[in-house]
Amino acid sequence: MTSHPQLLHTVLDTTRPRELAEFYRRLLGLTYRPGDEPPADGAPDEPDWLVLRTSDGVNQLAFQQVERLPRTTWPAHDVPMQAHLDLTVPDAAELTRQRRRAEDLGAELLLDRYDDPDEPLYVLADPAGHPFCVFVRTPV
Repeated sequence: MTSHPQLLHTVLDTTRPRELAEFYRRLLGLTYRPGDEPPADGAPDEPDWLVLRTSDGVNQLAFQQVERLPRTTWPAHDVPMQAHLDLTVPDAAELTRQRRRAEDLGAELLLDRYDDPDEPLYVLADPAGHPFCVFVRTPV
């Protein structure tokens, strides 16, 4: 028995759960929790909650429908980001490749620090406006 709560998944608010789930499914190579997949028969698809998992069934991200979601103004603090995801890649070539992939999937570049000698990174926004960072993994 554990004496601490266990993190189940991170939940992102969105006005369009399927669109945002598809963005992260494709970006991160995740799969839907059984029953959350898009309808195969073309039936209406209006979920208010979706969960993505790793291929071995570990929950990673969930998407919760909200009526409205003001887009962050980061780096200005008029509407703060409040939370963001950090994603890592093994090297600079992969950093560039993943930035392009994210943009092809609908992400928007917010900050380009590729040339930073201490920590090259990109800050992007997903289609709902949630910022996420992609940077080169450093040895532990």
